[in-house]
Amino acid sequence: MSGNGTTAGDDPLQTAVWRLRSRACWADAAALLRPDTPTASLQRAALMVERCLYTERGWEEAEDALRTAEALAHTDEERGAAACERGQLAYAATLHGVRDRADEARAALGRAAALIPPGGAGRALLDFRRGLLAENLARSPQAARAAYRRAHAGATAHADPLLLSFTWRHLAGLALRDGELTEARHGFAESLRIREELGYLVGTAPALASLADAESEPEASRLREEARRLFRLLGGVPTWLARQLAPPTPGTATA
Repeated sequence: MSGNGTTAGDDPLQTAVWRLRSRACWADAAALLRPDTPTASLQRAALMVERCLYTERGWEEAEDALRTAEALAHTDEERGAAACERGQLAYAATLHGVRDRADEARAALGRAAALIPPGGAGRALLDFRRGLLAENLARSPQAARAAYRRAHAGATAHADPLLLSFTWRHLAGLALRDGELTEARHGFAESLRIREELGYLVGTAPALASLADAESEPEASRLREEARRLFRLLGGVPTWLARQLAPPTPGTATA
């Protein structure tokens, strides 16, 4: 999803949806949307899918919302967007160990790629999600980097700052893995800057923690403590961040 509701001039409904979404209130945000049009049903499904990725719950609600979006989709662009969300839900279920749906994720994103034309508004998000599959399921950092770069270029072309915050962060993560500290630090810092400017609170703690991994002490500890504060403020969301923010066990060595 793009950063709907984050700029001046947006309608009040989208502004309200964005504010709730950015504070990890996906169900409340979805409740504001009447799923009686393709656009609204797709946005509602995307909110519920995002909740699954961040909280590891709400799977049935996401499936229901997605089926509604798929039923209402009529154009290739709408069908492609629904397939992109289907792929993301299957990816999230596989990533979190709910059920292995990797083949379904690949097939759904493949359908989306056949429906969303290169240069289309939804192509950048699709490329990013294909990068996630390549990095985290196929364990292919080279393919992931190529997909993230395509997504980064598309997000730039379509002025999607929220997606840019994701592409910056994931490209920086690959750079850090390769030992490119300067490049990693720059990418993580850009991701954090964008998320703070947008007020994307639920994504700020992960951005802080990622930047901490590329910084030296005492800055790294300061960033992690700030990430822990936001993590607690949002009730332990995103759930997967708990492992990254866990303090080292006394008496054990740290990398």
